[in-house]
Amino acid sequence: MGEIADRLGLRQPQASKHLRVLLEAGLVEVQAVANRRNYYLRSEPFQALDAWLETYRNIWDERLDNLENYLQKLQFKSNNEN
Repeated sequence: MGEIADRLGLRQPQASKHLRVLLEAGLVEVQAVANRRNYYLRSEPFQALDAWLETYRNIWDERLDNLENYLQKLQFKSNNEN
């Protein structure tokens, strides 16, 4: 945990608090090795989040494509009026 705190520029109590929250949320797992505690990201929660976000990506892709088409039409119209 000291290495994590050092890399993030946090004090160890702050790093401990954040890691505890991540652990309770199921985003990390911890493995005790001798006097160290090694933390690892769990891929499953991030895969579930990615799957949930996929529907929104599709919606936003479609909306942004529609916006791009609309803006191109406006630009074409503006260029032809001049």
